Amino acid sequence: MEHLGTKTLETERLILRKTIENDAEPMFDNWANDDRVTKYLTWQPYESAEQLHDSYHQYLMESQKKNDFYDWKIVLKEINQPIGSIGVVWQSEDIGEVEIGYCLGYNWWRQGIMTEALNRVIEFLFEEVGVNRITAKHDMNNPNSGKVMKKCGLQHEGTHRKAGKNNQGICDIAIYAILKQDYNGNNR
Repeated sequence: MEHLGTKTLETERLILRKTIENDAEPMFDNWANDDRVTKYLTWQPYESAEQLHDSYHQYLMESQKKNDFYDWKIVLKEINQPIGSIGVVWQSEDIGEVEIGYCLGYNWWRQGIMTEALNRVIEFLFEEVGVNRITAKHDMNNPNSGKVMKKCGLQHEGTHRKAGKNNQGICDIAIYAILKQDYNGNNR
């Protein structure tokens, strides 16, 4: 892999970009305070924009200086605000594999936004970074996340029983992947 860091990416409706200093408030307002969004995630909703800024936001600002760190804010062009995030949550340099994680504000669910963002990230990771394999996983009780993965060309590889833990407790995890050899760039 040839790491490039979190480069700005664009789609028809979205700009995917690094976290910037004044993102904490829209992040909090648009998704990070909502237990509907964090229901199947591993972190609790934040109680204030200040709490978000002082903890996770500062971590992101420092981490994104690294060449092998990939975390995008999903900015809806129409309102010019971040409405979610998508990024690499795990990677294996040895086999050129990355795992993607994402979340999106409730007000923008079921509009194809996450599919649009994931397709663009997949394109970037295969065509520019040179990864060999992209994976993603979801709690089996959250099938809509799996629908996004399928729309983006990832194939269901199996279910790991009681292999994950999130805000709902221990859960079964569905594993999806797409290989560079199977990617055709037409999923956009």
